Amino acid sequence: MILLSVIKRDLAAAWREPGEVLNPIVFFLVVVTLFPLGFSPVLSELASVAPGVVWIAALLATLLSLDMMLRADHESGVLEQMVLGTQPLFLVMLGKALAHWLLAGVPLVVLSPALGLMLGLPAGALATLAGSLLLATPVFSLLGSVAAGLTVGLRHGSVLVGILVLPLYVPLLILGTEAVKAAARGEPTDGPLLWLGAILALSAGFCPIVAAAGAKITSGR
Repeated sequence: MILLSVIKRDLAAAWREPGEVLNPIVFFLVVVTLFPLGFSPVLSELASVAPGVVWIAALLATLLSLDMMLRADHESGVLEQMVLGTQPLFLVMLGKALAHWLLAGVPLVVLSPALGLMLGLPAGALATLAGSLLLATPVFSLLGSVAAGLTVGLRHGSVLVGILVLPLYVPLLILGTEAVKAAARGEPTDGPLLWLGAILALSAGFCPIVAAAGAKITSGR
């Protein structure tokens, strides 16, 4: 199946250059762990801003990794072969987005409870923090695939990717932080999490198609 083949290929290629995989994760850890030094070491004060700190760090870490999604394939000519191939290009782009999420999104989800606990979040909010990121990080990758498809091959393409996707990430940031804050207060979190789930479903349906169209336009096909 083309989807699984693309995922396996991208995962294998990424591990040949582990630095690109580790950079966003290290950035995420450094930003969150250094924040108490510049704000306050008091847990009660940190807890009030912890959801926003973890979420913003995750968002910025994802932005750092979006450029690697298509760059190597474009430079090697593989992307052009994918565009010209007989396989559905939207499945190829979906596979690339999923591979990116496995490399850059899943580690952030796994690390987030420990970092939230370090920042003083109540234990009851840690599951919501991880759950909200679990819903949002695939959307980060799916939207990033659209921007990467439109900008691959352009000069300063990595900068353009950030400019394109950052405004689209803001609603996810708002919903995610509100869900975690509600959980910390002991209030229901159904509303923000359901919205994140709905955005994920829409993104999974539309983003691969738009990303495929963008890759065709960029490659001139």
